[in-house]
Amino acid sequence: MTDIKLKYSSGNVLSDKIHEIGIIALGSHRENHGSALPIDTDSKIAANVALNVATKTGATFLGIFYAATEYDYVKHGIHLKKDELITSQIIPQLINAKRTLNIKKAIIVNGHGGNNLLIDEIDNISQKTGLEVIFNNSIIENEGPHACTGELSMGKVLGIIDETRLKEHGNFEENPEVGMVGLKLARENEPIINREAQLIEKNGFSVDERFGEELLDNAEKNIIETIKLLL
Repeated sequence: MTDIKLKYSSGNVLSDKIHEIGIIALGSHRENHGSALPIDTDSKIAANVALNVATKTGATFLGIFYAATEYDYVKHGIHLKKDELITSQIIPQLINAKRTLNIKKAIIVNGHGGNNLLIDEIDNISQKTGLEVIFNNSIIENEGPHACTGELSMGKVLGIIDETRLKEHGNFEENPEVGMVGLKLARENEPIINREAQLIEKNGFSVDERFGEELLDNAEKNIIETIKLLL
């Protein structure tokens, strides 16, 4: 069979080498987000950002990991232990991308705060996969308290929010995960969570489509700058 010469310079790409960079989302598929947002909010947000970045740069879109991890004291979803997530999901999937698509560098677009447990494991993941792996946390760094204004506003932009249920969403007895107001163990173990919960108890939350667009746009710009550095 004659070798096929692939046209790596075709289409909307920053560079012929862009295809060696993989973009993959990491969210949480089974985590409560109140009444107005779906349980896979984090995954939908991270996947949208990752896909948009891949579209704008030509980087290879690798989809999404199917699981997430969480701090033991945060009880609002179904998650894997950190080591299980790494060994059963992240390493095998990245190795497969490397073998199948000749990926040399990978950016993990994180959309779930509990996945910050992986930050100290990135060098290990890079070593085990033979890839340069970057953990991008630009969504998490700016979205604010759980299932509140940031995520609600991004959800508005992405069309995943049910605005008819916002009043119900603010019932902290029914939805203790909103702002983590009702997650006693999380508030006791993490001062930042407690401070954010106090702010939500006092000021509530809102839906601001313009703010949601700003959050998504800034996350994409941050990742694109990382891609340019990798090139």
